[in-house]
Amino acid sequence: MRLARSVARRTGEHAFPWRPGVAWCTLVPMVTLAEIESAAADLSPAEKQELMLFLATRLRAEGATLPEPRTFTRNEMAGWIEEDEADMRRLRERP
Repeated sequence: MRLARSVARRTGEHAFPWRPGVAWCTLVPMVTLAEIESAAADLSPAEKQELMLFLATRLRAEGATLPEPRTFTRNEMAGWIEEDEADMRRLRERP
């Protein structure tokens, strides 16, 4: 995974092939969230999706709960729809 190589480059560690099914692994004793976010920004869209699916699977396995559903009033939704329609009208009126 390019994330491991990218983190390794940033931390001076060595990334290496590890086992079948895992593209790259690295031995980095501690990586900050900022370093992970920076490395993740370098990933391709497909790799970002793979990372998201991996994280979602791990969270589910660890028993993480989903946030409560958000509720919106009819007035809030109507306001957003009106704003969207007004934006569309302005877009269509452009030369």
